[in-house]
Amino acid sequence: MTRTPGTLRVFDTPADVARALADLFVDRARDAIAQRGHFAVALAGGSTPKATYTLLAQAPYADAIDWAKVLFFFGDERCVPPDDDQSNYKMADRTMLGPLCIPPEHIHRMAGEDVPEHAAAVYRIDLVATLSPNPHFDLVMLGMGPDGHTASLFPGTDPLSGDEHLVRAVYSQSQQQWRITLTPRVLSGAHTIVFAVEGAGKAQTLAAVREGPYDPEKYPSQIISPVHGELIWLVDAAAAAALTRA
Repeated sequence: MTRTPGTLRVFDTPADVARALADLFVDRARDAIAQRGHFAVALAGGSTPKATYTLLAQAPYADAIDWAKVLFFFGDERCVPPDDDQSNYKMADRTMLGPLCIPPEHIHRMAGEDVPEHAAAVYRIDLVATLSPNPHFDLVMLGMGPDGHTASLFPGTDPLSGDEHLVRAVYSQSQQQWRITLTPRVLSGAHTIVFAVEGAGKAQTLAAVREGPYDPEKYPSQIISPVHGELIWLVDAAAAAALTRA
């Protein structure tokens, strides 16, 4: 697998990035529902997705999608209970899923409160049963940490480890925490993959990921490369400051 830089779109502020992400969400949802009858999305945690989810739960976005045809999954989750403030599910539920009254059967959360390996195995079964043995999301939403991690693929280990399992439990030494994550095989198989990145603290890492040598053990975000779909980067001006080319 080789790195694909993808399309870069730079915005003035994080709020502009969040709005662009909401627009992309609606556009891809409408296309998927029209073509395939449903829209399968893998959600991300983080401040920009949180702002995006808040927008999606309000007019005009809330009225732009047939939410009954949306299937919500998660790209990764911390191994905490669903009511924990660190939970990606809790954030998505408070900002979007709850306000939109999404039925529980359309929400496929990772059971962070369970034994990590067991939770990963159960999520793998759910993913395959709901989508297919070779699942393809319509949209995968991702962020990137200052260290270059994405989802729960962290520096220091081969991000392709356990890739064939689709979902795996990982222990992050830097975070001192167990997590559950979709693997690059699933993330890269989406019709559209979008990274939302903001802040000056990520500028040097973003430049290294997009323009530096290919070293996914150092910068796991580099491993995300579409098999058949498209890769889009939505970034604010502060995060883009060290880039030298589009």
